[in-house]
Amino acid sequence: MNRTELLKTITDLSHEFGTTEYVRGGGGNTSCKTADTLWVKPSGTTLAGLQPETFVAMDRAALQKLYTLAIPTEAAAREEQVKEVMAAAVKPGQNARPSVEAPLHDVLHGTFVVHVHPAEVNGLTCARDGRAACLKLFPEALWIPYIDPGYTLCMDVRRRVLDFTAQHGQPPSLLILENHGIFVTADTPAEIRLIYRRVMDEVRNEYAAAGIATVLPVAPPALPDVVARVADELRDALSSHATGIAYSGRFAVVNGPLSPDHIVYAKSFPFVGEPTRPNIEAFRQKHGYAPMIVVTPIGVFGVGASQKKAALALELAQDAALVVQLTAAFGGVQFMADRAREFIEHWEVESYRAKQMA
Repeated sequence: MNRTELLKTITDLSHEFGTTEYVRGGGGNTSCKTADTLWVKPSGTTLAGLQPETFVAMDRAALQKLYTLAIPTEAAAREEQVKEVMAAAVKPGQNARPSVEAPLHDVLHGTFVVHVHPAEVNGLTCARDGRAACLKLFPEALWIPYIDPGYTLCMDVRRRVLDFTAQHGQPPSLLILENHGIFVTADTPAEIRLIYRRVMDEVRNEYAAAGIATVLPVAPPALPDVVARVADELRDALSSHATGIAYSGRFAVVNGPLSPDHIVYAKSFPFVGEPTRPNIEAFRQKHGYAPMIVVTPIGVFGVGASQKKAALALELAQDAALVVQLTAAFGGVQFMADRAREFIEHWEVESYRAKQMA
């Protein structure tokens, strides 16, 4: 394929896998490559909104300097240096910031890479027995234990890909990342679609066999005037943090860090109880942030600095609830460790990504 055909193909794949079946908000990323150039999704954009001209073109030789540089061990210094190397690898005439996972895309062998976070797959990746189930269902896959996104993940995946290739005589086309999502890489779009179809069919068969619904139960909404009254209470208690408010009937809200995307868009912990100013302030003092999900007797509210952020928080909270529901097929939920959660909460890259979705 020439450059135009490559970008048209990856745009089509991005739209196909940019639906709510596979991603939420600005989650997931896609790329295509030649021997010298990687075109990757910009940070904070949606797969569904990508166009051929949207992709960030990167010099692969410049990007691969990350593999040989002496990178600082301290997290903030490391991420700053990595960001500088990635910025220098962006080809001239572009202003967008490439996805933080660009180096990982560069490591993978296929011409095309599609990375998404389907709830039905994360029912496996966020489960206590996820690794064992992955080995059983997808023996051809490379399972990646949880590791911080960005440079650390890239280097770990690079090492594991090399080891896998030496052991199996070919690189992996399917990578399943604990508490994160799935990467599929191949040289043709038909191969990408075939692998995804197999993965989705297998996990759905497991849920059916276990008698687990793949749809989240949500209670009927309260009367509009009751919802409006509670929304006003939230605006008063949260002030500028509740410029936007979204509402849903009750569902089983998750109380814990499930994946990077859930932390970025909905935070790790919801507020449960009467949303008074003192109670909200106590929550803020405990967790270091204002809640984005508020659970009340009449239902669940997403709150944010804009209506879009509030709706996205609620959407991710429902996605997390569905994921936890699905983990029952694989031994129950496994949350991220506190250290991993804190890295995401304080990572500048994820803060930037969240701001792009305002």
